[in-house]
Amino acid sequence: MTIREMRTRLGNTQSEFAARYNIPFRTIQNWEAGVRNPPDYIINLLEGRVRADLVNRRTTTLPKYDPQKLDLPKRRDYVGAFAWLKAVRESLGESIVFALDEALMCQGHFGGRSDEFIVWVYGDDAVTRFNGVVVLGNQVSPYHVKEKNGLLYTDFNRTVADALANESILDMQGITEAISKYYYRNGESLEGITVSPEYQSRFEQLAEEAIDYYGN
Repeated sequence: MTIREMRTRLGNTQSEFAARYNIPFRTIQNWEAGVRNPPDYIINLLEGRVRADLVNRRTTTLPKYDPQKLDLPKRRDYVGAFAWLKAVRESLGESIVFALDEALMCQGHFGGRSDEFIVWVYGDDAVTRFNGVVVLGNQVSPYHVKEKNGLLYTDFNRTVADALANESILDMQGITEAISKYYYRNGESLEGITVSPEYQSRFEQLAEEAIDYYGN
């Protein structure tokens, strides 16, 4: 793909594409105008990142209970989020990376719900043989993956980005609580959180709501 093709497939403006991948705006302009040509290794690197971002935005609906599928361990049967997540991981396989609410549990930002049904992960599509599993993507950059107590999960920035990308089907309680906790634990600052340009205004609105609600 050319730089223009990558950008248009993501639906980004030149400035949004530049901000997303931390490339100077003028450089993007010059590449697309043919004033300069990016090195092949840059093209290959960007193409990999873009394909991953496109794949990881494919979720549009939540799964309903299917009696033909296997059931995961139930959250209410375990004391503590980590015990439950470890049981889920053992069922799904070690290669999965927890995302969204489950990532927030790993991070200590969200305790989860006793009636948890949806489990968000990055991993192989085969894990959808279990009820409630939503695969956000088959892969996620290792730069956005953390490990704790033997569990792999997305870092806070990636978790926020995933929440904003999937807001139409996501219960935002977990991410709202997490943003509030981050703010107050970080000296009443959101410094360190970065989101893609297309989600910046929504993030600012969500952060304001979280701070006002949980701060009162």
